[in-house]
Amino acid sequence: MFCNQCEQTAGGHACTKAGVCGKKEDLAGLQDLLIHALEGLALFAREGRRLGIVDTAADRFTVEAIFSTLTNVDFDPERFVELIHKAVEHREALKQQIAAKGGKTDFPEPQAGFQPQGTTADMAKTGADLKLLETLDTDENIRSLKQTLLFGLKGICAYADHAAILGQSDPEIAGFCYESLCALMARGLSVSQCVDAAMQAGRINLRAMELLDAANTGTYGHPQPTAVPLGHRKNKCILISGHDLRDLELLLEQSAGKGIDIYTHGEMLPTHGYPKLKKYPHFYGHYGTAWQNQQKEMPAFPGAILFTTNCLQKPGADYTDRLFTTGLVGWPGVKHIGPDKDFSPVIEAALAAPGFSEDLDKGSVLVGFARNAVLGVADKVIAGVKSGAIRHFFLVGGCDGAKPGRNYYTRLVELVPKDCVVLTLACGKFRFFDKQLGEIDGIPRLLDVGQCNDAYSAIQIALALAKAFSCDVNELPLSMILSWYEQKAVAILLTLLFLGVKDIRLGPSLPAFITPAVLQVLVDNFAIKPIAASPEEDLKAILG
Repeated sequence: MFCNQCEQTAGGHACTKAGVCGKKEDLAGLQDLLIHALEGLALFAREGRRLGIVDTAADRFTVEAIFSTLTNVDFDPERFVELIHKAVEHREALKQQIAAKGGKTDFPEPQAGFQPQGTTADMAKTGADLKLLETLDTDENIRSLKQTLLFGLKGICAYADHAAILGQSDPEIAGFCYESLCALMARGLSVSQCVDAAMQAGRINLRAMELLDAANTGTYGHPQPTAVPLGHRKNKCILISGHDLRDLELLLEQSAGKGIDIYTHGEMLPTHGYPKLKKYPHFYGHYGTAWQNQQKEMPAFPGAILFTTNCLQKPGADYTDRLFTTGLVGWPGVKHIGPDKDFSPVIEAALAAPGFSEDLDKGSVLVGFARNAVLGVADKVIAGVKSGAIRHFFLVGGCDGAKPGRNYYTRLVELVPKDCVVLTLACGKFRFFDKQLGEIDGIPRLLDVGQCNDAYSAIQIALALAKAFSCDVNELPLSMILSWYEQKAVAILLTLLFLGVKDIRLGPSLPAFITPAVLQVLVDNFAIKPIAASPEEDLKAILG
C-alpha cells in the first residue's frame, strides 16, 4: 500500500504496510480499486452530460463512494466490494444510454472496461497492483497536484453528502467530480492546468459548504449561543459521535420519553446550539474530547455509542458490544444501522447498560457562535475594533490528531493577549475549548463557530467584516492559524486559497504529498507558511 492522504502518515512520507489510522493493506487496495472504478464511471458520466444525460442516481452514488474513501470513515472490506460492483453497474447503465444517443463509448482507458473479478482478497490485490497514487504522473509535481485535487475531492464529497442527506444538492458538484476523476487519468497536463483544477476544487467546495450551511440552518435553525454541560446526570445514556445532524435528530426522536440522555462526542458538540435540536429535554451534554482520544474515553462511557460519519478508530474490546455505526461509517464486526435508521438496537443497548449512577458537575462550554450569532453583534465587534478594545482576531481551527506538536495550538490560545478574540471550529478546538478566556465588552473572547462542516460560517464572518471595514479580507486584523489532519481540511484550504486568502499558517506539519516546488507556488502566490517552532514566535510576527 501507499497512502499519504492524512497528516499523520508514517514517517511524514507514507503508510506502506498499514495505515496509522488503522487501515489495513487489503482495505487500502480496495479503496484504490474503487477510485479506479469511479474513474471509469466518470468517463461515461462526462460524455453523458455532453449529450444532456444526467443520471442523478449515479451522481449521488459517486459522491457517497468518494466520501467513503476519506480517512477514518469505512474500514469494512466487504462494503467496498459492494461499492466497486455498484460503480461498474452505474457505468454500464450510462453506457447504454449514451450508445442509444450515438455518443462515444469506446474509451481507450482501462478504467472504461474494468470488471471486478475474484474474491475480496483478489480484488484487494488488483487495487494494490494499480499503485494508484504513485502512477498519477511521472512528473512528481504534477503527481503532487493531482493528489491535492483527489484529496480535496474527497473533502468536497463529504460536505456534499451531508448536504444531500438534508435535501440540498447541485448537479455541478457531481459534474466536477467526474471532471476531476478524468483529470487524474489524463497525461500531459501542465502545472498551471493542475493548479487551475485545484483552485476550481476550492470553488466547488465553497458551493458544497454553502449548500450544507443552507441544509443545516434551513432544517434546524441558526445556531444560538448555548452553554453545554461537560459533566453528566444520573440516567441511562447514549453517546453520538461524527457530524450528521439528521442522525442526531432521528436518535432524539426515537429515544424521547425512554429515560435516556443523549450526549455528544467530538464534532457533535456544536449541535447543541441548533434550536430544533435544543428542544429535546433529554439532549443533555457533551462527553469526551477529540476523535483520537476515543479509545481512552469511550470505555468509561456507561451507555451505547453511535458513530454517524468519519472519525472512527479501531474500537476497543471493552466497548465494541455497545458500539454502533450508521451511514457510510463502518468497522468489520460492529453492528451497523441501515438506511431505515431504526435506532432501536442502540436504545436497547443503552437501557441494558448501567448508565451514569450519579450527577457530576464539570462546568460547561459555550457553543453556537456561527455566522448569524456573530454578525448579529457585528456593530459591537466593529465598535470594539475601532475603539481599540479588540486589537486582533485569530481563527484557530481545523482537525485535531495524536501526532506530537499539536500542543502548539493550546499554548497559542493561552498566550493570545486579552485584547484579542479567538474564533475556532472543527475538532482542533478540543486543545483549548474549555479555556476560560473572559470577554471584551460582553463579547466572549473564545467563539465556537461550529464543526469543520461550518467553515462556511467562518468564511462569511470574515467577508462580512471586510465589507463593514471597506477592505480586503487580507487587510483585516485577522490571522488564520490552522491545523489539518484529513481531506476535508484539504478542501477547506483550497477554498481559502480560491478566495485569495493569504498568510495562512498551517500545521503541525505540511502535507507529505506537497513537493518543494508546489509548496513554493503556494508561498509565492498565497504566502502560506508552516507554523513556527513556538507560538511565541508566531504571535510576535503577527502582533509585533
